[in-house]
Amino acid sequence: MQQVINHASDDETSPSAWLLLVYRVPREPSRLRAGVWRRLKSIGAVYLQNSVAVLPEPTVHERALRSLRKDITELGGTAHLMRCEALAGEGEVVATYNAARDEEYEEILDRCRGFRAEIDKEAAAEKFTYAELEENDEDLTKLRGWFDKVRLRDSLGARRRPAAEEALQNCVAALDTFAEKVYLAQDGR
Repeated sequence: MQQVINHASDDETSPSAWLLLVYRVPREPSRLRAGVWRRLKSIGAVYLQNSVAVLPEPTVHERALRSLRKDITELGGTAHLMRCEALAGEGEVVATYNAARDEEYEEILDRCRGFRAEIDKEAAAEKFTYAELEENDEDLTKLRGWFDKVRLRDSLGARRRPAAEEALQNCVAALDTFAEKVYLAQDGR
């Protein structure tokens, strides 16, 4: 279960409705439970308690949860998908959802720091080659893709998004600077 880190304030975005998945999967093999957990995590769901996950209502979430529900029943489990609104405690649910997004943004920030450190290391070693540039460009493309996935899930205004956006922009600038050095070294400009 996700621990509630921040309490939602009155000005935070709240969904008009939530999608709630209550499920049970067979105990064995345990990979079934792990597979359900991974799929829920990949779409951004947060757990309110064991086997009870929630997402804001957008249609894309409904399709993903309906598909997961079908898969759970085919695995021999049970699953109930409901649309609901919080009568009490919605601030805590929003805070839990945003905390999960903030954790993802923190991971992106860590990867951005690693990316910058790698660029700095290669620049200090004067590894100004097209191969290094291509490798770094691929890493940046992966970072951007990951950020885009998290941003799409971030429908309720997680606080770490601006920091992650800024770190990603700094990575782009660092790669641009590195590319210029590669061009100078390789093309003799």
